[in-house]
Order: sequence, then structure tokens, then C-alpha cells
Amino acid sequence: MKKEKVLEIFKDKSALLEGHFKLSSGLHSGKYLQCAKVLQYPDIAEKFCKDLAKQLKDVKVDVVIGPAMGGVTVAYELARALGVRGIFTERVDGKVQLRRGFEIKPGENCVVAEDVVTTGKSTKEVIDLIKELGGVLSACSCLMDRSGGKADFGVPLAKMAEVEVATYEEKDCPYCKQGLPVEKPGSRKEI
Repeated sequence: MKKEKVLEIFKDKSALLEGHFKLSSGLHSGKYLQCAKVLQYPDIAEKFCKDLAKQLKDVKVDVVIGPAMGGVTVAYELARALGVRGIFTERVDGKVQLRRGFEIKPGENCVVAEDVVTTGKSTKEVIDLIKELGGVLSACSCLMDRSGGKADFGVPLAKMAEVEVATYEEKDCPYCKQGLPVEKPGSRKEI
């Protein structure tokens, strides 16, 4: 699927928000990609993840793992498209962990699945957990890469689209300087 079509779907489903947002990375932005508004439609989630699976056709995969909350649906649908297990991490006392009986066995080939990558912080936390448990990182994937090409995980990154959206440190944020209220729509609620 072409980037233009992906962005058209995001706009059509009101998933590209405008305002003053604090991202999970801690950066501020005037735009926010609310992937959940797109992923609530199973047919769209399936199409997106089948496309990601095609991009990963030459990658050895035993399990797809996504960080909660954003990566849960993406990991499930991508795992289904690849015909492998799909699991997710959760934060416990601020640390990414596997719960609910999920496990990564030593030597298992893992793909990390995310909704949006900006700084790659959540993805890197999942990568660290995979390595800690003896898994092998095969690739990473996301619906939207808003890192400006800076996301580098040392493995292939499958993505639906790259989106250029300006981000700012809080001290440099023009929206903060204007006194606009900040929203924190992501799953890490601390502001």
C-alpha cells in the first residue's frame, strides 16, 4: 500500500490529530497519530499488517511482540499474517515485562511490532527484554515511522509510511510558549 493511501486512511478515520501533544517519548508536537482510531477497524488492521508481513517475507520469525498499548493490535495482526505467535509486553512499576504467561524461549526469532515510532524508546525497551530473555531480534515493524529516518534498531524496519511531523523538547516547544494546554493521549500518562 502506498504512503499516500495510508495517510488518506488516517485522515479519513480522524486519526491524525492537531493541537498540543506530549508524546510518549516526552517530546511535544502539534500533531498526533492516534493509531487506535484506525486499528478499531479489523479490515484495515488486517490489510496494514498483511502489507508489513510481505515486507518481512525474508525474515525468520517465531514470535511477534508489541509493547502495550499501541503495539498490542499490531503484534496480533502481524503475527496472524505471518502464521506465528503474537504476544505483548506491559509496564510494571515503569519496567517493560512479559506477563499473562507469555514467554520468549532462548533462540526464538522475534519481531517487534509498534503502532508509531518516534524516538524508538518503547521499541528499544522491548528489544532489551528480548535479549535479556535470550531471544533473537530479527526485525522491527511499525505502522507509522515519525522518527525522520533516525530510528535504527540494527535490523530491518518494516513500515507502512514515514510521516514528517515536527517535535520539540518542552523547553523549545512553541505551543508551550503560547500557553496552549498540553494533551497526553498516549498510554504513558505522566505529563
